[in-house]
Amino acid sequence: VVVTHRGAGAMARTQRERLRVTPGSRVLHAASVSFDAAFWELCMGLLSGACLEIDEREALMPGPALAGLVRERGVTHLTLPPAALAVMPPDSLPAGTTLVLAGEACTPALVHAWAADRFLVNAYGPTETTVCATMSTFQHADGPLAPDRTVPIGVPVDGTRVHVLDDRLRPVPPGVTGELYVAGGGVARGYHGRAALTASRFVADPFGGGGGRMYRTGDLVRWTADGQLVYVSRVDE
Repeated sequence: VVVTHRGAGAMARTQRERLRVTPGSRVLHAASVSFDAAFWELCMGLLSGACLEIDEREALMPGPALAGLVRERGVTHLTLPPAALAVMPPDSLPAGTTLVLAGEACTPALVHAWAADRFLVNAYGPTETTVCATMSTFQHADGPLAPDRTVPIGVPVDGTRVHVLDDRLRPVPPGVTGELYVAGGGVARGYHGRAALTASRFVADPFGGGGGRMYRTGDLVRWTADGQLVYVSRVDE
């Protein structure tokens, strides 16, 4: 996937503004370099002037090892899949830690267990949109959740526009499920050396003007009444 410097810059701005990353922050680099989450962590630390904390793989395993590392290094920001956070006792990470959950669905039970005295954010985004396309506000132990108690994936990040469309590329109203399309500066150029696949996934944007493109995610979502996105399933499920 060929992403741009423009997309990386927008992602870094989102991290500074929404996640409150500052030069005094300490960001844990936990993801394998084979995943786009590693790029997310590198940018969060290095492009914000923060400290990027790196350690051996064994020290990053969810459980006592990871909890000990976070406390020992004074980590302020870490990104984990919900399944990894779910195996850790809720009192194992310090109060005030910023937790970004991404990569799979986050459950209300996880929010209830972890959000009472920490900053917890539910994020969503494929690599083709420079890692992150939408992000929730800081969650609270008792909400805010969608009416059906689903944890929202939030609203578009800096420089990004999203559209929930039917199979004829028409916007659907709140509460109705449609496919998520992402437009804006974070959209990648395409797949290197794969013109046909690029053409099928990166399509003309009829809403932005100026010959822009939008990425067809293949994810089904819906808008809530208060303007949050909720993930439903994959198109091919």
